[in-house]
Amino acid sequence: METNVKKLVNATEEPPMRLPLKTALIVALVTLAVLLIGMFMALRKDPAAPQTPPVATSTRPEVRTLRLGLNIAADSALHAAATRFADLVKQRSTGKLNITVHPNQQLGSDDQMLEMARDGKLDLILTPTAKLSSAIPAMQYADLPFYFSGREELYAMLDGEPGRMLLSKLNAIDLVGLTFWENGFKQFTANTPIRNPGDFAKLRIRTMKSPMITDQFATLGAQPIPIDFHATYKALADGAVDGQENPLVAIVGMRFHEVQKHMTLSNHAYLAYVFSASKRVFETLSPEQRDIIVGAARELTVWEREETARREVTFLQTIRAAGVTIHTPTPEERQRFEAALAPIADKFGFEVGYDLLAKTEELRNTALTQAQAPVAKAPLVIAIDADLSVRGAQAGGAIYRGVQLAVEEINQNGGLLGRPVRVIARDNGALAPIGRQNVEHFAAMPSVLAIIGGMHTVVIDEELETIHRLKMPYLIPWSAGQGLINHHYRPSYTFRVSITDGHVAPFLLERARKLGGPVVVLLENSAWGRSNEEALRPIIAKLPPGAVSIDWFNGGEPSFEARLATPMYRDASAIVMVANSQEGKLIVRATALQPKRPLGADQH
Repeated sequence: METNVKKLVNATEEPPMRLPLKTALIVALVTLAVLLIGMFMALRKDPAAPQTPPVATSTRPEVRTLRLGLNIAADSALHAAATRFADLVKQRSTGKLNITVHPNQQLGSDDQMLEMARDGKLDLILTPTAKLSSAIPAMQYADLPFYFSGREELYAMLDGEPGRMLLSKLNAIDLVGLTFWENGFKQFTANTPIRNPGDFAKLRIRTMKSPMITDQFATLGAQPIPIDFHATYKALADGAVDGQENPLVAIVGMRFHEVQKHMTLSNHAYLAYVFSASKRVFETLSPEQRDIIVGAARELTVWEREETARREVTFLQTIRAAGVTIHTPTPEERQRFEAALAPIADKFGFEVGYDLLAKTEELRNTALTQAQAPVAKAPLVIAIDADLSVRGAQAGGAIYRGVQLAVEEINQNGGLLGRPVRVIARDNGALAPIGRQNVEHFAAMPSVLAIIGGMHTVVIDEELETIHRLKMPYLIPWSAGQGLINHHYRPSYTFRVSITDGHVAPFLLERARKLGGPVVVLLENSAWGRSNEEALRPIIAKLPPGAVSIDWFNGGEPSFEARLATPMYRDASAIVMVANSQEGKLIVRATALQPKRPLGADQH
């Protein structure tokens, strides 16, 4: 048996018998066929079993419904334009976008609808610019009294670059600006004739709760009294106020003409409506749908304005039929109002935005130059390249206004070489690439005499090559960096009209040293800061070790409390800081919060 077992084991260890290749192929094919038949039979359904019907797929396109809210009544030009907008969007989207229009504050007050739109709970909204001005002060642009020469100029600005600048600011509050519609120009009404600025003296005028509008009437000698819009009729009827301002649609709609004897068609300010979309909703639309909405809103802008003007003809007839005396100012009367209220634009320039006002003036000057002939009498231009919109906007605005005042005086004395002088300013936003573009732009204008720069040393420093390549005279009234005039370019086209770091920094350090203790010099880490360091190093080298320490900070640094709590600052008798107003304010605040304050502090 043992032998048989061994034989069996040995037999299993022998190599397997090999089939001929042809035979093996036939076997494989037969095996595959059997497997396929088995799979087919396993998957075959029982004909008697209940069949599950196929899921139906709809070929109907998805319809998106968007709500449009506005505060004005259904019989207004705004509502008529809104319904046309809805029809146009539906047509162009082949029914995929359905706009429902909700007038007369059906969805809430202006403030409530704004919040809904910002939160993505309301899709589209038409809002008076006045209701947006608290969040975006630049929306007071069209409220500037007697700032625009008429409808044509205002429309050109709102439909052009200034309007695009305004609409872009809506991104900050989660809205997408589409276009500007209107409720019309404002007119004066009163119980006495209004033909000259002096006619407002001592009149009590109902106003909105707006600092600009309050100042407007105070400047004219009136007593501005803020009163709710819906309480205005009673205030006029009771004699609590003598007059008011509003577009014709509001005057007739609220029956103000029934309790006023005179109206002046002043067209002094404009009640614009901003057509915007919720940013959250807008981003969920396809690019094609966005284009349809934007295109329809802008296309209907002209129609809405024309419809407003058509209706104003009827409003005037209604007002005249009520016995109101209507006066249209002469050009001379309008000029007197413009002169009397010009300070309003100056006072509110920073709020509205010097970048916006400068762009408006640039477009005006361009139009004026193109209209004038011969070329020899075209205005000469002083150009300004400054930060008018970011952290140096106040300084840039001060430079801009200062140059304007100087040019006004020059023109009052006959101009230069018998030609008037104009000011054109461009915002560089504290960005050197934009500054270089501005220099290129001004250099291409044959009437530009010189460019006046802004406050940022780093911007002008990077413009130097462009300035000298184009041989454009560049005046520096603010930036104090020494390298802006002490450079290798010959001849030099940069000219300083202000003091340099080489004079200011040593003066401040000398004053700080008189306090008798260690001094910390806190410098901005920029070309400006390095210019100050260069001016101070020779002086510091002659002082005892530790008498003066230099520290650096970056522009835009959000806090200085931790820095000023270190021993170097705690032991200092004075801090000399080279900082812009934004960081300077934070440094002063952080210094005041320290348990032990320096004995003195100088700000440069």
